Amino acid sequence: MLLDLEVAVQNTAGMRIAREIGAARVELTQALSLGGLTPSRGTIELALEAGEGGEPEVHVLIRPRAGDFHYDRDEFAVMERDIRDALAAGAHGVVIGCQDAAGTLDRDGLTRLRDAAEGASVTLHRVIDTTPDPLAALHLARELGLRRVLTSGAASRAVDGLDVLRALVREAAGDIEVMAGGGITAADVATVAGAGVDAVHFSAKRTVTVDGGVRLGSASDGVGGHEVTDLEAARSIVDALAKSQAA
Repeated sequence: MLLDLEVAVQNTAGMRIAREIGAARVELTQALSLGGLTPSRGTIELALEAGEGGEPEVHVLIRPRAGDFHYDRDEFAVMERDIRDALAAGAHGVVIGCQDAAGTLDRDGLTRLRDAAEGASVTLHRVIDTTPDPLAALHLARELGLRRVLTSGAASRAVDGLDVLRALVREAAGDIEVMAGGGITAADVATVAGAGVDAVHFSAKRTVTVDGGVRLGSASDGVGGHEVTDLEAARSIVDALAKSQAA
């Protein structure tokens, strides 16, 4: 079975790389070093312009801030507007997630965000991996009519969450897509795909650092660093997956 490929990208350059390697989708975001945040309207529009014939599809991450996924009223209002804005710009879908104070998925919050998408494709992001029961989270996502879940199998890296990935695939029973993502590289993509998932998600990123000597924020991830999509890393993942599927 040929798996869909999704690449997490932050700009038009990443979009072009995703198109070159034959990805079905991109998850468009910014600040990947923080786990991803909602990109700007300009970023969405230019990424769509960099596509060709609607390929790859652009699915926009909706996340107003770093940290946990327990949001207040104002943050939900922002996310609802961001969803509508992304879809109005031409995005094919959105990527969402929220939790209640106990850490389980927030049913009412997810319903609000799903409804804001007005029938567009909705993916549940890796919030599922931080819930106490990923299988229960999958059930809720399916019940709410979400298209797919992005999961590392409740591990930091998907290759370390294979047992949970397999359990999610069995539980999904083809009614909702299970997409594996989380630190996937050329060395482990075949192993992750072997869990029976419907798609694999990766960022194929490298870090560009420029030390200007002046810290401009409170983050401790270095001075002047940013991450970009790397074409060779992306190609190596695609090649490794293709070889494993041809074997």
